[in-house]
Amino acid sequence: MEEEIKVVFPNLKMSPSELVEMKCYRALRDIKKILEDDALDDKECFAKIEEIVHIFEGMGSDCGTRHEF
Repeated sequence: MEEEIKVVFPNLKMSPSELVEMKCYRALRDIKKILEDDALDDKECFAKIEEIVHIFEGMGSDCGTRHEF
């Protein structure tokens, strides 16, 4: 038996797609800031990649098994 569930937020001023787009834009903006730092050596680059991974994790998107540094 299939049941349909409808969730409504009567005071929400944005559509679900607008919310997702906003969150994605913020993540890309944060990643861009990290990558724009030209003054990094290899160790610092590794640390910056780790920061990017944490951004994704903070959004609830894990990085799978590859995040075993």
